[in-house]
Amino acid sequence: MLKEQLRRAIDPRHAKGMDTAELRNEFLVEQLFEADTINITYTQYDRMIIGGAMPTNGPLTLEKITQTGTPNWLDRREAVLVNLGTDGVVEAGGETYQVGNGEMVYLGMGTGTVTMSGEASKFYIISAPAHRAIPARHITINDAKRLDLGARETSNERTIYQFVHPDVMESCQIVMGMTKLAQGSVWNSIPTHTHERRCEAYCYFGLPKDNFIVHMMGEPQETRHLIVHNEQAVVSPPWSIHCGSGTSAYGFIWAMAGDNVDFTDMDVVEMEDLR
Repeated sequence: MLKEQLRRAIDPRHAKGMDTAELRNEFLVEQLFEADTINITYTQYDRMIIGGAMPTNGPLTLEKITQTGTPNWLDRREAVLVNLGTDGVVEAGGETYQVGNGEMVYLGMGTGTVTMSGEASKFYIISAPAHRAIPARHITINDAKRLDLGARETSNERTIYQFVHPDVMESCQIVMGMTKLAQGSVWNSIPTHTHERRCEAYCYFGLPKDNFIVHMMGEPQETRHLIVHNEQAVVSPPWSIHCGSGTSAYGFIWAMAGDNVDFTDMDVVEMEDLR
């Protein structure tokens, strides 16, 4: 089963007046994973697609998404699939990929129909427009570029794994990876920042039951927050900060799309300037 929804771009002046329900409706993707279902959210932020597929009782095939306006969803797009479960299989472009936990598969423009299977698998999906075809690639954590940042003393000791990144592989515009916080650390993306040249999506995972993330968003002088639970995603507009703190350690998949694939292309916000 395929379920689709559209998220239109929201101006920051509009966001200032939103209540909790409105903020959640516009920026939080609450239902990513549902048995035997592909959930797709098409956003107007750099035309990024955020989705989840959970092939519990048999393969799930993704061929067409209404909002792309093309016969096949990858006719003019690239995509990355991340397995947040175990023992996943992706079939695309005449190839079969065995995808373990935390591993990613990059699929280039023109790949065609994509089939996902594995009763214990959960595929998180990111897609963005592409301008040319780039070969598909299966990327493991051993292939990723590793960065160790933060410190236990500031509660933000974390490891960043850059999977789809110029230092690891080529893409058209997707930059994507995974961050894992050390035990005892809860803050991510500090110091916080914006990047007007691209949007971002966060998918939080690894949260124990009854724990949650306070995801901060909004303009630096007009901050808002979202309460986010395990395996939910946040759409982060280019004008918005994005950082968060959890009630326990956790991980998240970050994905960006837009003009620049330089990971460090960001506008840092000084901590004392936040309101």
